[in-house]
Amino acid sequence: MVAAPKKDMIPYPARIERTVVETEDGLLKSFYLRLLDEEASREFSHRPGQFAMLSVLGKGECPIGIASAPSEKLLMFTVFRTGLVTDALHRLPEGTIIGLRGPLGNGYPLEKFKGKNVVLIAGGFAVTTLRATLVYLLEHRADYGEITMIYGARNPGLLLYKPELEAWKKRDDLKLYLTIDREAPGWDGLVGFVPQITEQVAPSGENAVALVCGPPIMIKFTLPVLEKCGFKPEDIYLSLENRMRCGLGLCHHCNVGPFLVCKDGPVITLAELKKLPPEY
Repeated sequence: MVAAPKKDMIPYPARIERTVVETEDGLLKSFYLRLLDEEASREFSHRPGQFAMLSVLGKGECPIGIASAPSEKLLMFTVFRTGLVTDALHRLPEGTIIGLRGPLGNGYPLEKFKGKNVVLIAGGFAVTTLRATLVYLLEHRADYGEITMIYGARNPGLLLYKPELEAWKKRDDLKLYLTIDREAPGWDGLVGFVPQITEQVAPSGENAVALVCGPPIMIKFTLPVLEKCGFKPEDIYLSLENRMRCGLGLCHHCNVGPFLVCKDGPVITLAELKKLPPEY
């Protein structure tokens, strides 16, 4: 077994510069981090789709997708409060120093998408790495064809990045479809589950790629819709989650057959996924 690079095993100290509570229930909070080591800050380079391990002293570490684009000065992570480490993170005030190990994983092959139409489909808080991807695509707008984003949540209060959503709505070079599961007071947008809205929008699979992030049930019912729209399995990209611990492919705790989610993924095409054991 090849040892992981030392830089991937030792956390960088990072200061919480700013926090934003993203949802009405308070369970999702964005953390804007600055690496304290100047050399590490200069060398830190990530691709949309990658993740990092965030650590709190005395509590442990957890994998969180990088929600910021490579060009943004602060590293952004949107954390769902769901366990010991994430609960501890949510309780930390601005100015606290935490650990950051990464970037890890493979990310989206954005160079490969040049000249193609790109469809981003997100459900719930899985929109985080697609937020990074969309920011990147819009920064390099001339390199890509039509950009379509379909994003849904259970209710309006659970939609992330609301100021950005409002700004994206006004762009004439982006098709943005926001939806909620059921009618809600004051909501005048689309209503329906993400797979239903995807079927209504019916994005063409011709010269196009689709990036899908969301709960397993959403992905399960969205994939047949995309295939019906003409997307080939090799042009559908998913982001997997599976019990990641080390983030380096050493512990094999996140394996799906021979595939290591933390190292070989988390980004994987549907064509690759179909070759793996039926855990997904």
